[in-house]
Amino acid sequence: MKSFFKIFLASLLAFLVLCVILFFVFVGLITGLTSSEKVSTGAKAVLVVDLGRSYPEIGVENPLSRFSDKEDGDVPSLYDVLRMISYAKTDTAVKGIYLKCGSNANGMGASQEIRNALLDFKGSGKFIYAYGDVITQGGYSVGNMADKIYCNPKGGVDWRGYAVQLAFLKGLLQKLEVEPQIFYAGKFKSATEPFRETQMTDANRLQLSVMLGDFYNRLLLQTAEARKLDTASLHQYANEYKIQFASDAVTYKLIDGLKYDDEVKNEIATKLGGVKLDKINFITVQKYAKAVDFKRDGKDKIAVIFAQGDIIDGKGDRDMIGSVTYRELFRKARLDNNIKAIVVRINSGGGSALASENMWRELTLARKGGKPVVVSFGDVAASGAYYLSCNADSIFAQTNTITGSIGVFTMLPNLEKFFNNKLGVTFDGVKTAPQADMLVATKPLTPAQRTWLQNSVDSTYLTFKQRVAEGRRKEVSYIDSIGQGRVWSGSRALELGLVDRLGGLDDAIACAARMAKTSDYRLREYPEAHNVLDVLFGRYEKDNTQTAIQKELGEEGMKTYQTMKRVKGMMGVTQARIPFEMTIQ
Repeated sequence: MKSFFKIFLASLLAFLVLCVILFFVFVGLITGLTSSEKVSTGAKAVLVVDLGRSYPEIGVENPLSRFSDKEDGDVPSLYDVLRMISYAKTDTAVKGIYLKCGSNANGMGASQEIRNALLDFKGSGKFIYAYGDVITQGGYSVGNMADKIYCNPKGGVDWRGYAVQLAFLKGLLQKLEVEPQIFYAGKFKSATEPFRETQMTDANRLQLSVMLGDFYNRLLLQTAEARKLDTASLHQYANEYKIQFASDAVTYKLIDGLKYDDEVKNEIATKLGGVKLDKINFITVQKYAKAVDFKRDGKDKIAVIFAQGDIIDGKGDRDMIGSVTYRELFRKARLDNNIKAIVVRINSGGGSALASENMWRELTLARKGGKPVVVSFGDVAASGAYYLSCNADSIFAQTNTITGSIGVFTMLPNLEKFFNNKLGVTFDGVKTAPQADMLVATKPLTPAQRTWLQNSVDSTYLTFKQRVAEGRRKEVSYIDSIGQGRVWSGSRALELGLVDRLGGLDDAIACAARMAKTSDYRLREYPEAHNVLDVLFGRYEKDNTQTAIQKELGEEGMKTYQTMKRVKGMMGVTQARIPFEMTIQ
């Protein structure tokens, strides 16, 4: 019997060792295959940039996608797209760019960066042809700089000016007998307006009108310059709704002609010397990323930390800025002696005030330790996102970035009447202290509790203003005058001293390199990309699920889904956040 157990245990041990060895051989094989497999661009390639795809700050790459021709699992980041456009400028295989500009799933800040990258590419002498069946204003705002821009003969071009529409829920809540108990600091802090008003307040109408006017003027100026028109005429076309049919866009010189997609591609073939269309490789950015190495190399390291989504306490994911997760990333970069500077790229409307304070603290420690900290704003970097960024050495924004919103609120629903009158549910309980059950949603707050919550909000707002005043080297009274929860465009923020320069992520990285006194550097990007082990252990699954949800719901459905998650996270937590939901049309 004893010998049996010896043989059994020896066999079991050998089996386990074999499994471990085979596992690592398998991982090594897969890793080797995924890293060595290359996509060919061919001798004549045209890079296809599709604005209809959303390019997030943090991309999603399926490490196993090299084994499939499908691109659904890969979502390149915005910065990867920008770097690929820049790389293609000197890539002899790439002859030009085919820009799909029918729709634009990217925000205004991202669109401006893509447009700037395309203008830089165009400066190399290579062509850019743009096309859309129906060209939206968002698509046109980027595509208007192309050498040629065409529209489907039965399509159209949207040129009507910008509009913002907000949904107000006060009437719905009254019918449901739900009382939103709201406390806020800042007359422009409109994030809670949908719950306490039936229409915009005068303050909110003013701030949105000014900001929208800035965006619209920028569109007029860029279109006038690109199409050799004047802004007055373009403004008139929008006011009088002159562009109603695709042919109108040709008449008023917004586009170059009416063609189908195949006709545009045939024109590109003619431009390339009359080569056959099947000899041209129309390569997408997803495939181009696998064909070339567009990332720079160097001796020193600069950390680039990407952050997108709502700011929350605890751990987050690639679409939520969790204070625990990002404090660890900031600390890791701060304590790494090989990293010479830190660049934070943020695209967020804010969130938890406490989480913002904690991340502000970590970046402040990095700066005090002598490590340059530079922040680059994306589409939005407001309220809590501005809070954590305000003490950076330098802040960059796009002209169309939405920023500011220096203000605070908290909200707690009273569902007592809803449960009692609508569902017949009542609540009762015991407690050991008078305020033990203060933050419950099943009874109204007392006057004393209301006072305490308002004082808490006011105290957080004061701290917020002090942080900004210290970081921007201004008086608290001045910050209060431009704060009060008011949102600003990037161009206005520059005038007010809330940002230092207008520019994109590349500009911010170049600034950080100068401050660190290095020109020989490579980028260390966080959060780190997924590898094969992430797939095997399920760490890739969550990102893939988010991509699948977005594919199923579409861009607008995804926004609604994210809004519902956002409202859930707002309850009972002091928030530094921009308006509830704002879509510029």
